[in-house]
Amino acid sequence: MQISVAPPSPALDSRIAEILGLVRKAFVEKGFDGASMQDLARSAGMSVGNFYRYFPSKDAIVEALVAWDMDEIDQEFARILQAPDPMVVLRHVLAEHVMDDSCEDEGALWTEICAAAKRKPRIAEVSARMERAIVDRLVKVFQMATQSNDNVRQQVFVTEARMLVLLVKASKMQGGDDVDGDTELKHRVLRSIDDILNSVSKD
Repeated sequence: MQISVAPPSPALDSRIAEILGLVRKAFVEKGFDGASMQDLARSAGMSVGNFYRYFPSKDAIVEALVAWDMDEIDQEFARILQAPDPMVVLRHVLAEHVMDDSCEDEGALWTEICAAAKRKPRIAEVSARMERAIVDRLVKVFQMATQSNDNVRQQVFVTEARMLVLLVKASKMQGGDDVDGDTELKHRVLRSIDDILNSVSKD
């Protein structure tokens, strides 16, 4: 079954974005299953009845979160593709995502979503669709940088793009109190990313 997220009307954009920002914390603190719709409504400062007008289920909230994140990702890729050297900017953007510790909730949220995806096919499809979309955008960057789109290289690009998604996602979801160990791990992730991008550039 194909899942699609219809964009809200422009008048609702800012309000929905505000609600999503508020409910993220409840998901992180209580978990996908632990956070009830009442908890989420309370975190958004709304009555349950009014909250249901925006989001009829937790699945719908996840779909909206993915749609908003994809909007930000699309803006990021637009900047990469417009750069004189897209691979240089891509390398910088990926490094920022790996090393940035200012958005710890992001990793915790995606840990919850990934766990829920194991049990809920609808969320699994939404999550998988987001990853496919990111892979497609990475492949487009690779094609532009190498001026190549033949079938053999296309398959290589898809594999390398999937590996990049896996590395960045895993680094964001990595938790723990070992700060020094986490930093070293992130540097190793960056070296792996550099190896992949260097391999793509050589192709």
